[in-house]
Amino acid sequence: MAKVKALKCRECGKEYPIEPIHVCELCFGPLEVVYDYEEIRKNISREKIEKGPKSLWRYIDLLPVEEPTVGLTAGFTPLRKAENLGAILGLKNLYIKDDSVNHPTLSFKDRVVAVAISKAKEFGFDTVACASTGNLANSVSAHAAQSGMNCYVFIPANLESQKIYGSLVFKPTVVAVEGTYDDVNRLCSEIANELPWAFVNINVRPFYAEGSKTLAFEVVEQLGWRAPDAVVAPAASGSLITKIWKGLKELVKVGLIDSMNTRVYGAQAEGCSPIAKAWKEGRDFIIPVKPNTIAKSIAIGNPADGMYALQVTRESNGDWETATDEEIIEGIKLLAETEGIFTETAGGTTIAVLKKLAQRGAFKPDEVVVVYITGNGYKTMEVLEGHLHHTVRIKPTLADFREKILARVD
Repeated sequence: MAKVKALKCRECGKEYPIEPIHVCELCFGPLEVVYDYEEIRKNISREKIEKGPKSLWRYIDLLPVEEPTVGLTAGFTPLRKAENLGAILGLKNLYIKDDSVNHPTLSFKDRVVAVAISKAKEFGFDTVACASTGNLANSVSAHAAQSGMNCYVFIPANLESQKIYGSLVFKPTVVAVEGTYDDVNRLCSEIANELPWAFVNINVRPFYAEGSKTLAFEVVEQLGWRAPDAVVAPAASGSLITKIWKGLKELVKVGLIDSMNTRVYGAQAEGCSPIAKAWKEGRDFIIPVKPNTIAKSIAIGNPADGMYALQVTRESNGDWETATDEEIIEGIKLLAETEGIFTETAGGTTIAVLKKLAQRGAFKPDEVVVVYITGNGYKTMEVLEGHLHHTVRIKPTLADFREKILARVD
Protein backbone atom coordinates (compact mmCIF):
# COMPACT_ATOMS: atom_id res chain seq x y z
CA MET A 1 0.00 0.00 0.00
CA ALA A 2 1.84 3.07 -1.27
CA LYS A 3 -0.36 5.42 0.76
CA VAL A 4 0.32 3.61 4.07
CA LYS A 5 3.89 3.66 5.37
CA ALA A 6 3.78 1.69 8.61
CA LEU A 7 2.34 1.28 12.07
CA LYS A 8 4.07 3.56 14.56
CA CYS A 9 4.17 3.55 18.36
CA ARG A 10 2.58 6.73 19.72
CA GLU A 11 4.99 6.69 22.67
CA CYS A 12 8.49 5.69 21.52
CA GLY A 13 8.09 6.06 17.75
CA LYS A 14 9.18 2.53 16.78
CA GLU A 15 7.72 1.50 13.42
CA TYR A 16 6.16 -1.84 12.50
CA PRO A 17 4.90 -3.42 9.27
CA ILE A 18 1.19 -3.35 8.41
CA GLU A 19 0.04 -6.38 10.40
CA PRO A 20 -2.77 -7.16 12.90
CA ILE A 21 -0.86 -5.87 15.92
CA HIS A 22 -1.71 -2.97 18.20
CA VAL A 23 0.91 -2.70 20.97
CA CYS A 24 4.59 -1.78 20.80
CA GLU A 25 6.84 -4.65 21.84
CA LEU A 26 9.37 -2.21 23.35
CA CYS A 27 7.28 0.14 25.50
CA PHE A 28 3.74 -1.33 25.20
CA GLY A 29 2.47 1.94 23.72
CA PRO A 30 -0.43 1.90 21.22
CA LEU A 31 0.26 1.69 17.50
CA GLU A 32 -1.18 4.07 14.90
CA VAL A 33 -1.34 4.01 11.10
CA VAL A 34 1.17 6.35 9.42
CA TYR A 35 0.49 7.61 5.89
CA ASP A 36 2.60 8.96 3.05
CA TYR A 37 0.82 12.31 2.75
CA GLU A 38 2.97 13.49 -0.13
CA GLU A 39 1.92 10.46 -2.15
CA ILE A 40 -1.73 10.90 -1.18
CA ARG A 41 -1.61 14.59 -2.09
CA LYS A 42 -0.75 13.65 -5.69
CA ASN A 43 -3.92 11.57 -6.07
CA ILE A 44 -6.58 13.23 -3.94
CA SER A 45 -8.80 16.19 -4.78
CA ARG A 46 -12.13 17.70 -3.80
CA GLU A 47 -13.53 16.80 -7.22
CA LYS A 48 -12.47 13.16 -6.94
CA ILE A 49 -14.07 12.88 -3.50
CA GLU A 50 -17.30 14.56 -4.60
CA LYS A 51 -17.63 12.05 -7.46
CA GLY A 52 -17.09 9.14 -5.09
CA PRO A 53 -19.66 6.85 -3.44
CA LYS A 54 -22.19 8.31 -1.01
CA SER A 55 -20.45 6.57 1.87
CA LEU A 56 -17.31 6.86 3.97
CA TRP A 57 -15.43 5.14 1.15
CA ARG A 58 -15.34 8.39 -0.83
CA TYR A 59 -12.30 9.04 1.41
CA ILE A 60 -10.56 5.75 0.55
CA ASP A 61 -7.29 7.61 -0.15
CA LEU A 62 -7.07 8.50 3.56
CA LEU A 63 -8.09 5.09 4.92
CA PRO A 64 -5.86 2.01 5.47
CA VAL A 65 -7.80 -0.29 3.13
CA GLU A 66 -6.97 -1.22 -0.46
CA GLU A 67 -10.40 -2.33 -1.64
CA PRO A 68 -13.45 -2.03 0.65
CA THR A 69 -15.53 -5.20 0.87
CA VAL A 70 -17.65 -4.56 3.97
CA GLY A 71 -19.84 -1.66 5.07
CA LEU A 72 -20.24 -0.19 1.62
CA THR A 73 -23.20 1.98 2.70
CA ALA A 74 -21.79 3.25 6.01
CA GLY A 75 -21.15 6.94 6.53
CA PHE A 76 -22.01 10.16 4.69
CA THR A 77 -24.77 10.86 7.20
CA PRO A 78 -26.64 14.19 7.33
CA LEU A 79 -25.17 17.41 8.70
CA ARG A 80 -28.28 19.26 9.85
CA LYS A 81 -28.42 22.93 10.75
CA ALA A 82 -30.07 23.04 14.18
CA GLU A 83 -32.07 26.26 13.89
CA ASN A 84 -34.43 25.59 16.80
CA LEU A 85 -31.86 24.30 19.26
CA GLY A 86 -29.43 27.00 18.16
CA ALA A 87 -32.01 29.70 18.90
CA ILE A 88 -32.43 28.39 22.45
CA LEU A 89 -28.66 28.28 23.03
CA GLY A 90 -27.85 31.56 21.28
CA LEU A 91 -25.90 29.90 18.46
CA LYS A 92 -26.66 31.03 14.90
CA ASN A 93 -24.58 28.37 13.16
CA LEU A 94 -25.14 25.19 15.16
CA TYR A 95 -25.01 21.90 13.23
CA ILE A 96 -25.82 18.33 14.19
CA LYS A 97 -23.73 15.58 12.60
CA ASP A 98 -26.37 12.87 12.80
CA ASP A 99 -24.94 9.35 12.97
CA SER A 100 -28.15 8.16 14.64
CA VAL A 101 -29.20 7.29 11.07
CA ASN A 102 -25.95 5.59 10.04
CA HIS A 103 -26.25 2.30 8.16
CA PRO A 104 -26.79 -0.48 9.00
CA THR A 105 -27.02 -0.30 12.82
CA LEU A 106 -27.72 3.38 13.59
CA SER A 107 -24.48 4.46 15.25
CA PHE A 108 -21.06 5.83 14.30
CA LYS A 109 -19.63 2.37 15.01
CA ASP A 110 -20.67 1.36 11.49
CA ARG A 111 -17.81 3.55 10.26
CA VAL A 112 -15.04 1.96 12.29
CA VAL A 113 -16.35 -1.56 11.76
CA ALA A 114 -16.57 -1.09 7.98
CA VAL A 115 -12.86 -0.24 7.97
CA ALA A 116 -11.86 -2.88 10.53
CA ILE A 117 -13.60 -5.84 8.91
CA SER A 118 -12.54 -4.83 5.41
CA LYS A 119 -8.99 -4.84 6.74
CA ALA A 120 -9.50 -8.13 8.60
CA LYS A 121 -10.57 -9.74 5.33
CA GLU A 122 -7.44 -8.37 3.66
CA PHE A 123 -5.41 -10.02 6.41
CA GLY A 124 -7.21 -13.34 5.76
CA PHE A 125 -9.21 -13.68 8.99
CA ASP A 126 -12.43 -15.72 8.94
CA THR A 127 -13.60 -14.81 12.46
CA VAL A 128 -14.26 -11.35 13.90
CA ALA A 129 -14.93 -10.37 17.49
CA CYS A 130 -15.13 -7.37 19.79
CA ALA A 131 -15.47 -6.10 23.34
CA SER A 132 -18.43 -3.76 23.39
CA THR A 133 -20.76 -1.57 25.41
CA GLY A 134 -23.48 -2.29 22.84
CA ASN A 135 -23.28 -0.27 19.62
CA LEU A 136 -20.06 -1.92 18.50
CA ALA A 137 -21.52 -5.38 19.14
CA ASN A 138 -24.52 -4.50 16.94
CA SER A 139 -22.30 -3.26 14.13
CA VAL A 140 -19.79 -6.11 14.22
CA SER A 141 -22.66 -8.63 14.24
CA ALA A 142 -24.34 -7.00 11.22
CA HIS A 143 -21.17 -6.59 9.17
CA ALA A 144 -19.99 -10.12 9.97
CA ALA A 145 -23.32 -11.49 8.77
CA GLN A 146 -23.03 -9.51 5.54
CA SER A 147 -19.46 -10.68 4.95
CA GLY A 148 -20.08 -14.33 5.85
CA MET A 149 -17.58 -14.33 8.72
CA ASN A 150 -17.84 -16.08 12.06
CA CYS A 151 -18.65 -13.64 14.85
CA TYR A 152 -18.26 -13.44 18.63
CA VAL A 153 -19.25 -10.34 20.58
CA PHE A 154 -18.50 -9.82 24.26
CA ILE A 155 -20.65 -7.42 26.30
CA PRO A 156 -21.27 -6.52 29.97
CA ALA A 157 -24.14 -8.67 31.23
CA ASN A 158 -26.14 -5.61 32.39
CA LEU A 159 -26.38 -4.05 28.93
CA GLU A 160 -29.65 -2.48 27.71
CA SER A 161 -31.97 -5.18 26.33
CA GLN A 162 -32.54 -3.32 23.05
CA LYS A 163 -28.82 -3.44 22.30
CA ILE A 164 -28.61 -7.15 23.16
CA TYR A 165 -31.45 -7.91 20.75
CA GLY A 166 -29.77 -5.63 18.22
CA SER A 167 -26.86 -8.08 18.14
CA LEU A 168 -28.70 -11.39 18.57
CA VAL A 169 -30.84 -10.81 15.50
CA PHE A 170 -27.74 -11.22 13.28
CA LYS A 171 -27.01 -14.60 14.94
CA PRO A 172 -23.49 -14.08 16.29
CA THR A 173 -22.33 -15.75 19.48
CA VAL A 174 -23.11 -13.14 22.15
CA VAL A 175 -21.09 -13.60 25.34
CA ALA A 176 -22.47 -11.67 28.33
CA VAL A 177 -19.67 -11.17 30.86
CA GLU A 178 -20.47 -10.58 34.52
CA GLY A 179 -18.49 -7.37 35.00
CA THR A 180 -17.83 -3.89 33.65
CA TYR A 181 -16.70 -3.05 30.13
CA ASP A 182 -13.13 -2.90 31.41
CA ASP A 183 -13.49 -6.50 32.64
CA VAL A 184 -14.86 -7.48 29.22
CA ASN A 185 -12.00 -5.75 27.41
CA ARG A 186 -9.39 -7.38 29.64
CA LEU A 187 -10.83 -10.84 28.93
CA CYS A 188 -10.94 -10.17 25.18
CA SER A 189 -7.28 -9.09 25.21
CA GLU A 190 -6.39 -12.44 26.74
CA ILE A 191 -8.51 -14.34 24.19
CA ALA A 192 -6.94 -12.36 21.33
CA ASN A 193 -3.54 -13.70 22.41
CA GLU A 194 -4.86 -17.27 22.31
CA LEU A 195 -6.98 -17.46 19.15
CA PRO A 196 -6.54 -16.33 15.52
CA TRP A 197 -9.53 -13.99 15.62
CA ALA A 198 -9.72 -10.40 14.42
CA PHE A 199 -10.81 -8.44 17.49
CA VAL A 200 -11.74 -5.17 15.83
CA ASN A 201 -10.91 -3.01 18.86
CA ILE A 202 -7.88 -4.99 20.03
CA ASN A 203 -5.47 -6.54 17.50
CA VAL A 204 -7.08 -4.70 14.56
CA ARG A 205 -7.57 -1.50 16.58
CA PRO A 206 -5.07 0.73 14.69
CA PHE A 207 -7.08 0.22 11.49
CA TYR A 208 -10.49 0.23 13.17
CA ALA A 209 -9.86 3.61 14.81
CA GLU A 210 -9.09 5.23 11.45
CA GLY A 211 -12.76 4.95 10.48
CA SER A 212 -13.63 7.72 12.95
CA LYS A 213 -11.66 10.23 10.86
CA THR A 214 -14.45 10.17 8.30
CA LEU A 215 -16.63 12.11 10.76
CA ALA A 216 -14.18 14.99 10.35
CA PHE A 217 -13.88 14.57 6.58
CA GLU A 218 -17.64 14.61 6.02
CA VAL A 219 -18.30 17.64 8.20
CA VAL A 220 -15.66 19.69 6.38
CA GLU A 221 -17.00 18.67 2.97
CA GLN A 222 -20.62 19.27 4.01
CA LEU A 223 -19.71 22.75 5.27
CA GLY A 224 -18.38 23.61 1.82
CA TRP A 225 -14.78 22.58 2.48
CA ARG A 226 -14.20 24.59 5.63
CA ALA A 227 -13.34 23.41 9.13
CA PRO A 228 -15.81 24.29 11.90
CA ASP A 229 -14.82 26.70 14.66
CA ALA A 230 -15.69 24.16 17.35
CA VAL A 231 -16.85 20.56 17.69
CA VAL A 232 -18.42 18.77 20.65
CA ALA A 233 -18.15 14.97 20.83
CA PRO A 234 -18.76 12.25 23.42
CA ALA A 235 -15.86 10.31 24.88
CA ALA A 236 -15.65 6.72 26.03
CA SER A 237 -12.15 5.41 25.26
CA GLY A 238 -11.20 8.85 23.91
CA SER A 239 -10.41 7.47 20.46
CA LEU A 240 -13.22 9.28 18.64
CA ILE A 241 -11.93 12.69 19.68
CA THR A 242 -8.33 11.87 18.76
CA LYS A 243 -9.37 10.67 15.29
CA ILE A 244 -11.64 13.63 14.56
CA TRP A 245 -8.62 15.81 15.32
CA LYS A 246 -6.31 13.64 13.21
CA GLY A 247 -8.79 13.80 10.33
CA LEU A 248 -8.99 17.60 10.46
CA LYS A 249 -5.20 17.89 10.39
CA GLU A 250 -4.92 15.43 7.51
CA LEU A 251 -7.19 17.56 5.34
CA VAL A 252 -4.69 20.39 5.70
CA LYS A 253 -1.71 18.10 5.06
CA VAL A 254 -3.08 16.84 1.74
CA GLY A 255 -4.22 20.29 0.61
CA LEU A 256 -8.01 19.83 0.72
CA ILE A 257 -8.35 22.83 3.04
CA ASP A 258 -5.93 25.69 3.62
CA SER A 259 -6.15 25.94 7.40
CA MET A 260 -7.89 24.60 10.48
CA ASN A 261 -8.40 26.27 13.86
CA THR A 262 -11.08 24.03 15.32
CA ARG A 263 -11.53 23.79 19.08
CA VAL A 264 -12.40 20.30 20.35
CA TYR A 265 -14.72 19.84 23.34
CA GLY A 266 -15.20 16.50 25.07
CA ALA A 267 -18.38 15.29 26.77
CA GLN A 268 -18.58 12.61 29.45
CA ALA A 269 -21.22 11.34 31.85
CA GLU A 270 -20.51 12.47 35.38
CA GLY A 271 -20.85 8.87 36.56
CA CYS A 272 -17.95 7.84 34.32
CA SER A 273 -15.73 10.80 33.56
CA PRO A 274 -12.07 9.83 34.03
CA ILE A 275 -10.89 12.02 31.14
CA ALA A 276 -12.92 15.08 32.10
CA LYS A 277 -11.84 14.73 35.71
CA ALA A 278 -8.17 14.57 34.72
CA TRP A 279 -8.65 17.72 32.63
CA LYS A 280 -10.35 19.63 35.42
CA GLU A 281 -7.68 18.59 37.91
CA GLY A 282 -4.86 19.57 35.55
CA ARG A 283 -3.49 16.03 35.21
CA ASP A 284 -1.94 14.52 32.06
CA PHE A 285 -2.70 10.98 33.21
CA ILE A 286 -5.94 9.05 33.78
CA ILE A 287 -7.09 7.57 37.08
CA PRO A 288 -9.51 4.69 36.32
CA VAL A 289 -13.03 4.86 37.79
CA LYS A 290 -15.89 2.40 38.26
CA PRO A 291 -18.75 3.41 35.92
CA ASN A 292 -22.07 4.41 37.48
CA THR A 293 -24.23 6.05 34.82
CA ILE A 294 -27.16 5.41 32.51
CA ALA A 295 -24.87 6.31 29.59
CA LYS A 296 -23.57 2.77 29.22
CA SER A 297 -22.33 3.22 25.65
CA ILE A 298 -19.65 5.64 26.90
CA ALA A 299 -19.07 4.01 30.31
CA ILE A 300 -15.41 3.04 30.03
CA GLY A 301 -13.69 3.52 33.36
CA ASN A 302 -10.14 3.02 32.08
CA PRO A 303 -10.06 4.75 28.68
CA ALA A 304 -7.24 3.53 26.44
CA ASP A 305 -6.90 6.83 24.57
CA GLY A 306 -7.72 9.11 27.48
CA MET A 307 -4.40 10.91 27.73
CA TYR A 308 -4.27 11.38 23.95
CA ALA A 309 -7.75 12.92 24.08
CA LEU A 310 -6.45 15.31 26.73
CA GLN A 311 -3.61 16.27 24.39
CA VAL A 312 -6.12 17.05 21.63
CA THR A 313 -8.10 19.34 23.90
CA ARG A 314 -4.94 21.09 25.00
CA GLU A 315 -3.61 21.48 21.45
CA SER A 316 -6.93 22.77 20.12
CA ASN A 317 -7.70 25.12 23.05
CA GLY A 318 -10.84 23.13 23.82
CA ASP A 319 -12.38 21.97 27.08
CA TRP A 320 -14.17 19.11 28.86
CA GLU A 321 -17.51 19.02 30.63
CA THR A 322 -19.75 16.39 32.23
CA ALA A 323 -23.48 15.73 32.60
CA THR A 324 -25.45 14.00 35.35
CA ASP A 325 -27.91 11.23 34.52
CA GLU A 326 -30.78 13.70 34.94
CA GLU A 327 -29.09 16.16 32.58
CA ILE A 328 -28.49 13.36 30.06
CA ILE A 329 -32.21 12.56 29.95
CA GLU A 330 -33.03 16.24 29.57
CA GLY A 331 -30.48 16.41 26.74
CA ILE A 332 -32.19 13.53 24.92
CA LYS A 333 -35.56 15.25 25.29
CA LEU A 334 -34.22 18.68 24.29
CA LEU A 335 -32.76 17.40 21.00
CA ALA A 336 -35.93 15.46 20.21
CA GLU A 337 -38.29 18.34 21.00
CA THR A 338 -36.30 20.95 19.06
CA GLU A 339 -34.81 19.09 16.10
CA GLY A 340 -36.80 15.86 15.81
CA ILE A 341 -33.69 13.73 16.39
CA PHE A 342 -33.97 10.86 18.88
CA THR A 343 -30.55 10.07 20.31
CA GLU A 344 -29.36 7.57 22.88
CA THR A 345 -27.67 8.40 26.18
CA ALA A 346 -24.30 9.26 24.61
CA GLY A 347 -26.04 11.90 22.51
CA GLY A 348 -27.97 13.12 25.53
CA THR A 349 -24.64 13.59 27.28
CA THR A 350 -23.27 15.56 24.34
CA ILE A 351 -26.32 17.85 24.11
CA ALA A 352 -26.29 18.45 27.87
CA VAL A 353 -22.60 19.39 27.68
CA LEU A 354 -23.23 21.61 24.64
CA LYS A 355 -25.87 23.47 26.66
CA LYS A 356 -23.50 23.99 29.59
CA LEU A 357 -20.71 25.19 27.30
CA ALA A 358 -23.02 27.61 25.48
CA GLN A 359 -24.40 29.00 28.73
CA ARG A 360 -20.94 29.77 30.01
CA GLY A 361 -19.89 31.51 26.80
CA ALA A 362 -17.56 28.93 25.26
CA PHE A 363 -18.79 29.85 21.76
CA LYS A 364 -19.34 33.16 20.01
CA PRO A 365 -22.88 33.55 18.59
CA ASP A 366 -21.72 33.47 14.95
CA GLU A 367 -19.25 30.59 15.24
CA VAL A 368 -19.84 27.36 13.33
CA VAL A 369 -20.32 24.71 16.02
CA VAL A 370 -20.77 21.03 15.15
CA VAL A 371 -22.18 18.51 17.63
CA TYR A 372 -21.63 14.80 17.00
CA ILE A 373 -24.65 12.59 17.70
CA THR A 374 -23.28 9.07 17.62
CA GLY A 375 -26.22 6.75 18.26
CA ASN A 376 -29.97 6.23 17.97
CA GLY A 377 -32.42 6.64 20.84
CA TYR A 378 -34.46 3.59 19.93
CA LYS A 379 -31.60 1.53 21.38
CA THR A 380 -31.94 2.93 24.91
CA MET A 381 -35.65 3.71 25.30
CA GLU A 382 -35.84 2.19 28.78
CA VAL A 383 -33.92 5.11 30.31
CA LEU A 384 -36.85 7.42 29.47
CA GLU A 385 -39.36 5.44 31.50
CA GLY A 386 -41.08 7.84 33.93
CA HIS A 387 -39.59 10.92 32.25
CA LEU A 388 -42.11 11.51 29.43
CA HIS A 389 -45.71 12.69 29.17
CA HIS A 390 -48.34 9.96 29.43
CA THR A 391 -50.76 9.13 26.64
CA VAL A 392 -54.24 10.60 26.89
CA ARG A 393 -56.79 7.77 27.04
CA ILE A 394 -60.24 8.43 25.54
CA LYS A 395 -63.37 6.55 24.54
CA PRO A 396 -64.10 6.19 20.80
CA THR A 397 -66.59 9.10 20.87
CA LEU A 398 -66.45 12.69 19.67
CA ALA A 399 -67.81 13.84 23.02
CA ASP A 400 -64.92 12.26 24.93
CA PHE A 401 -62.42 13.69 22.44
CA ARG A 402 -63.89 17.17 22.95
CA GLU A 403 -63.86 16.81 26.73
CA LYS A 404 -60.34 15.39 27.16
CA ILE A 405 -58.46 16.88 24.20
CA LEU A 406 -60.10 20.02 22.86
CA ALA A 407 -60.86 21.27 26.36
CA ARG A 408 -57.10 21.33 27.02
CA VAL A 409 -56.50 23.46 23.95
CA ASP A 410 -59.16 25.95 25.01
